[in-house]
Amino acid sequence: MMKSIVAGLAGTALLATVAYAQSPTTTTDKAPTAATTATTTSTTATGQWRTSKMDGLKVYNEANENIGTINDLLMDKNGDIKIAVIGVGGFLGMGEHLVAVPYEKLKFVNEAVAYTGTGTNAGAKPAATTTTGAATGTDKPAATTTSSTSKWYPDHAVFNASKDELKNMPEFKYSE
Repeated sequence: MMKSIVAGLAGTALLATVAYAQSPTTTTDKAPTAATTATTTSTTATGQWRTSKMDGLKVYNEANENIGTINDLLMDKNGDIKIAVIGVGGFLGMGEHLVAVPYEKLKFVNEAVAYTGTGTNAGAKPAATTTTGAATGTDKPAATTTSSTSKWYPDHAVFNASKDELKNMPEFKYSE
């Protein structure tokens, strides 16, 4: 029993010296690194949307019919979003037809889809507060929708096409 205790203490001491040897040494004669001098452009992001929240966003047409969901956003090398990949049809992602549409052709709506209450979608239009393309500081929702700015994404997108028109578009495939 005593041999086990001694062996355990020796092993602990050995591990402690290895951990101590790996500790970085500090010197005060070095210039500040880039990480310490980096600055941020803003500490708040009012009127901005998180792209991570755009994945799965429902897309409706002008007749207020659900035509698909946003699956991906593609940007150029400058960071500007150029293409929205929309998934049409399918069930839980199976059998879904992907199409690429120009991002600026999407209109984003902050309010929930308005239904007429008659059981049909005829005549029902998405709410009037829309944003075309990316949100900027000037694209703020109406004063009655203060909760939409805190959720960091719009309620849905509007694209002027029917589900059949999207299904007939060439299928988008990611290049390898």
